[in-house]
Amino acid sequence: MKRILWRTSLVVLAVLLATPLTAQTKKKKLLAIGAVKGFQHDSVSHALGTLWKIGQESGLYDTYIRTDTQLLTKKKLGGNAKNLDFFDAVFFYTTGELDMDDEQKAALLAFVRDDGKGFLGAHSATDTFYKWPEYGDMIGGYFDLHPWNQFEAPIIVEDPDFPAMKPFPARFTIYDEIYQFKDFSRQKVRVLMRLDADKIDLTRKGVRRTDKDFAVTWVRTYGKGRVFYSSLGHREDVWDRPDVQKMWLEAIKWAMGLIPGDATPRPKPSD
Repeated sequence: MKRILWRTSLVVLAVLLATPLTAQTKKKKLLAIGAVKGFQHDSVSHALGTLWKIGQESGLYDTYIRTDTQLLTKKKLGGNAKNLDFFDAVFFYTTGELDMDDEQKAALLAFVRDDGKGFLGAHSATDTFYKWPEYGDMIGGYFDLHPWNQFEAPIIVEDPDFPAMKPFPARFTIYDEIYQFKDFSRQKVRVLMRLDADKIDLTRKGVRRTDKDFAVTWVRTYGKGRVFYSSLGHREDVWDRPDVQKMWLEAIKWAMGLIPGDATPRPKPSD
């Protein structure tokens, strides 16, 4: 009997070791929102499809793609619809004043702040909900023009130890549309990437930041939850880059609490 039990244990152990970790654990759920009430970005569908692909290939999460805000609620929904309690993180590639009532807004904030879930925003997620200041506080700032439009943006990686930054070298260029921000403070967020101010035209019309601090990607804690934002992604080919895809995979893992990552705010490094 002991010999049979021993052999059975060895078989079970061998199966577990041969089975990928993601198959042994329950997959996470990402709600990806592409609702638009402002400028129409052609890359939204491509971005959402890319996140779906990354989730499928990694086996870590399933992506529920929506172009409306119906599921952003704590209310019970009919017709097999899921509410926020079903998800582990919410992703926004959005613009404008979306159709959300007071209950939905309170539910989204509570989802992150009180439930300890994740929120991720790409590009124009900061060009969203100007009339809802609590949203701007959660995401970390608002769009305030893109003076250089699309250009070869010189990027400095401020925090190479953060998981989502590891795919990039310390300095690199990327052809994309990079935002300038208002209502942004390093006292609230940890900047992961910024523009190299020594390599951009600061006399360009629309440049408003006198501190020469042009953040590109940042993270923050919001109550019990985690927030990740990157202004990258105006162009479809940016979403096709392996380093950018790896960034989003690690960002989603971090936002869902699967991996650690320091989000402590800090001042701009002197370099």
